[in-house]
Amino acid sequence: MSYIMVSTTLSDKQEAEELGENIVKNELGACVQIMGPITSIYSWDGQVERSKEYLCFIKTKKELYDELEDMIKEFHPYDTPEIIASDIVEGSEDYLDWVENVTS
Repeated sequence: MSYIMVSTTLSDKQEAEELGENIVKNELGACVQIMGPITSIYSWDGQVERSKEYLCFIKTKKELYDELEDMIKEFHPYDTPEIIASDIVEGSEDYLDWVENVTS
């Protein structure tokens, strides 16, 4: 089995928590960790922007990525939300077994 960690950002802590709960309830992620606020500096519409955001790390099975991406896009208020997946190359066998067992 292959596992990934998906990251996304939201501008509101409550939105991040609601997204996290929906992901876990729908078994699309085993765990969602929310960090922040963080400062994001980025280019948008030709301007350099700065905003406060909350960063979500979602641990899941690689096979669930498309469904997870769809859920994030449906829920997300941004026109172009950050949705980035990174392979989990190594991890505790016990932890990865848990991820396997609590996701659909």
